[in-house]
Amino acid sequence: MSLSRRGLLAAGGALGVGAAAAPAAAAHEGGRRVRTGFDRLAADGYALLAGERVGIVTNPTGITADARHIVDVMHADDRVDLTAVFGPEHGFRGTAQAGGSEGRHDDPATGLPVYDTYLKSGQPLAAVFTASGVDTVVFDIQDAGARFYTYIWTLYDCMVAAALAGKRFVVLDRPNPVTGRAALGPVLDRAFATFVGREPIAQAHGMTVAELALLFNAEFLTTPVRLQTVTMSGWRRRDFFDATGLPWVPPSPNMPTPETALVYSGTCLFEGTNLSEGRGTTRPFELLGAEGIDRRWAEEANALELPGVRFREAYFAPTFSKFQGKTVGGVQLHVHDRDVFDPVRTGIGLLVSAKRSWSGFAWRPDNWIDKLTGSTRVRTLVDAGADTDEVVGAWAADLAAFRAVRREHLLYR
Repeated sequence: MSLSRRGLLAAGGALGVGAAAAPAAAAHEGGRRVRTGFDRLAADGYALLAGERVGIVTNPTGITADARHIVDVMHADDRVDLTAVFGPEHGFRGTAQAGGSEGRHDDPATGLPVYDTYLKSGQPLAAVFTASGVDTVVFDIQDAGARFYTYIWTLYDCMVAAALAGKRFVVLDRPNPVTGRAALGPVLDRAFATFVGREPIAQAHGMTVAELALLFNAEFLTTPVRLQTVTMSGWRRRDFFDATGLPWVPPSPNMPTPETALVYSGTCLFEGTNLSEGRGTTRPFELLGAEGIDRRWAEEANALELPGVRFREAYFAPTFSKFQGKTVGGVQLHVHDRDVFDPVRTGIGLLVSAKRSWSGFAWRPDNWIDKLTGSTRVRTLVDAGADTDEVVGAWAADLAAFRAVRREHLLYR
């Protein structure tokens, strides 16, 4: 079965399913707000799901504009037959830390069966969908805009599994919190595919989850799923999250604010080093450091004159993760002009300057940096003494090719 993008758009109907969002002003301006895919689905009386047994893949970010969880709302509404919930990493209600999930259980609030999708893919995940007895799988999770943020690969894996199980798949769209203006950074080499990157997309993809679903279905799925998307209204590609009027819920324990998401697609690269990426602090991914680092790193980083950001000499003691309970030195990022800030270039500049200013710099022994960046290129160039421009320039051709493919699946102006 093959669905063209035109066919997907035609399937949309009144809800804007797969259709371009209305050219409304940013939601929060003048009292207006963005309406998410779920908001529009509910306002239409769940007509898209009529007569179907529905299961939903979601987490604590699946909320209404007034901060009620969509599972609680749907369960209480006779117009939709919600029969199952599927929990990703961190769990449906968000009780698990990184690398954990909640397992199979019945939700205490609704009594609904909750199935665990974390680390499942292909036929095993298809078997979960089959066992649940649902006709349609719905996806509604807030993304952070980075290739290695795993919820988009939960989306991908669930699409593949739904196709194998013969289920319809509906994606309810939410904003990319760091705008959808541009794709940035290296593109994954499939030889380095993992759960932090299954397919060749850019490190900062600049897309919403509905747009990614269209791209996945058209470009990467061997057997396309029966896909429908419910778009937002009022969202523009240049909008940061604070322009939406929507409540922010941390998509995972170490993504506490939209400001975290702003830097994450660059500074998460420090997970691949022996430096702390700020986990265990109140500013994860904005604070970076290690024992033995002093003011010289901030000086070296500021000398790069990276656009839109400055670096402050900082000291902190993580309460968990790397350097737990120890005071370390490093930098704090201060983004002063987010319109020109490039998180991926900034992440590379920080790697380059850390290696130059601190003799203790090292990559994680498992070369996790290669999984995060999608190839060996960044690691080998930094080790060879390349400067920031040389490293960034190395992926220009791959990024241009991805941008051309991406353009075909954008839903908003």
